[in-house]
Amino acid sequence: MDRATHLSDRRIGIAKAAIATGGGIHLNSRIVLDDEFLSRRSSVRRFRRGEIIAGAGVLVDTFARVHSGLVSASTMLPDGREFIVEIIPKTGLIGELEVLRRQALTLEYRAGSNCELHFFEGRLLRDMYASDPCFREKVFSRALARISELEQRIISNAASTLQSRLASTLLRLSAVYGKDAANSGDELIISQNDLAATLPASREKVNQCLRRLRESKIIDGGQGRIRILNRRALEACANGAMSVK
Repeated sequence: MDRATHLSDRRIGIAKAAIATGGGIHLNSRIVLDDEFLSRRSSVRRFRRGEIIAGAGVLVDTFARVHSGLVSASTMLPDGREFIVEIIPKTGLIGELEVLRRQALTLEYRAGSNCELHFFEGRLLRDMYASDPCFREKVFSRALARISELEQRIISNAASTLQSRLASTLLRLSAVYGKDAANSGDELIISQNDLAATLPASREKVNQCLRRLRESKIIDGGQGRIRILNRRALEACANGAMSVK
């Protein structure tokens, strides 16, 4: 009980520090905004797949809502490889916590597909945060949930094989794609480079794992498309209960 309480207190402390000070931790939690807020004036911009939306280290006083398409958020690892931290689906936000903390962006945002973004002034978000206790609570709870998710991913990756990590990533991306009514979540449109950067792992090793999954009829597809054929088998691979050779 004491250990569980300590863990809960630690997460709360991290979340408070991340929201209030930045603390070098990028949570990028998805805050859901009310329709009334979204009806306020915004600028609309469209991006083609692969186009840079915003670069890391840039200090801006606007945040964006993904109206359609997907956006990837990435950083560079010490060895020079790209690491895609998150793929943001429709209704997700970009830069909202940096606006609240008046900090520069810590990740690079790139269009993962052709997409449309609506940009809002940072002042509107800060005013809402300052005047609405319910909204402040929502920001805090989302940040706390994001910490828990990232923590679980780190623990899982440390103890998993590449095959298991790849299966888990495909299932996680499937849930992201499934948030769009036009996509069942069974078909993922992602390049092999981006998939390797999401794990992260070398493209060659990821291709080997994908080939084994295709040969086992668990997935199918090519040319930047992956279709999940056998979700139960993919879940078994993710849990380490099944090994594909």
